[in-house]
Amino acid sequence: MSSAPTGLRIAVVGAGSAGLLLALILQRQGHRVSLFERSPQLRTEGCGILLVKSGVEAVAAAAIPGLLDDLLAGGHPVQRFVFRNLRGDLIEASPAEREAGELPSLLIHRRAILDALWGHLDPACFHGGRSLVSWNQGKERVEAQFADGPPWSGDLLIGADGIFSKVASLLCPDRRLQYLGDRVWRGVVTDETFCAGGDFFVYARGRGIYANFFDLGPDGEGKGRTHWGFFQEEELPDDRATRQRLLEEGVPAAALAKLPADAAAIISATAPAGVVANWSFDIDPLPALVEGRVALIGDAAHAMSSSQARGMTAGLEDAVALAFRLAPGASATPVLALQGYQEERLPVVHRYQERSRQVSRRTGRKRPPTRGSAGAHPPEQHRKML
Repeated sequence: MSSAPTGLRIAVVGAGSAGLLLALILQRQGHRVSLFERSPQLRTEGCGILLVKSGVEAVAAAAIPGLLDDLLAGGHPVQRFVFRNLRGDLIEASPAEREAGELPSLLIHRRAILDALWGHLDPACFHGGRSLVSWNQGKERVEAQFADGPPWSGDLLIGADGIFSKVASLLCPDRRLQYLGDRVWRGVVTDETFCAGGDFFVYARGRGIYANFFDLGPDGEGKGRTHWGFFQEEELPDDRATRQRLLEEGVPAAALAKLPADAAAIISATAPAGVVANWSFDIDPLPALVEGRVALIGDAAHAMSSSQARGMTAGLEDAVALAFRLAPGASATPVLALQGYQEERLPVVHRYQERSRQVSRRTGRKRPPTRGSAGAHPPEQHRKML
């Protein structure tokens, strides 16, 4: 860790994986980082993640001593992909491809990723309970206003505040959420037998995914865990109250009954507090990720479906690419650094988004007409079931 930072004053809004990794690298470079998060503490709730190889490689490229080891210790390599129909009949099974010496794709809990990043961050930069209200910028500085606490003023503002990004809504006023056609439930349950040994199971209906399960390895007490996801195609309700009520419900019994009994039992055994439900959205590719002294990374910049498992990976890649542009001596000015980041990442994330939509549509997900209110009420769109 650099002592007595004297670099740029940089605010990172959003303490998810991309925001944490960016803040961590920038600290190491000697910048004066302020990491703002609307929750009072780091939000480590969530479920399992398939962190594909390029996401692990992004963490390695950050070159933070010990960070890659901590990440690898928190998960384990995916070993096999197994596809079954809704009767449980085998469609295809194939080993995960991995060349000798390559980093693996990881099956890992979201909490393990955030804990690994947090463990290397100087926590003095973290400001919890700070919800962004607005920002504005001039030639020499950018300022941010928060609902609670004093304003911030500095050199650069980075929006890492996710799919419902306040930074992005002000940078790109035309940014809109696009409904992908699914109500989705995800959960983690103690399981020693159904899904183990690095397996990733997919249950398909027609051309599309109906449910998936994968091995998360042991918890802190040594008990095996399985992550599951369940996808139900349906129209997005028009009114807020109905959307909220449906997200508070568990997986409908009639839909769950279409799975084989052993797979359905895994979902049924999950405590409601361990289930996360949401309506699935992405965004259209943005024309820009940067405006002056403000930039977007992660889901704020390019939220996409889970069809290619690229969401978190793309955010980690963004963080590394932006931090490298901001390294001392890398760019003539901070504004040029952001422009270089945009030139590098915009075509990459546009390809990710295009591919993600293509796969989602080909595998059977419908796209109901976009409703103007889809992105207007973020608390309803993703909530933990309590």
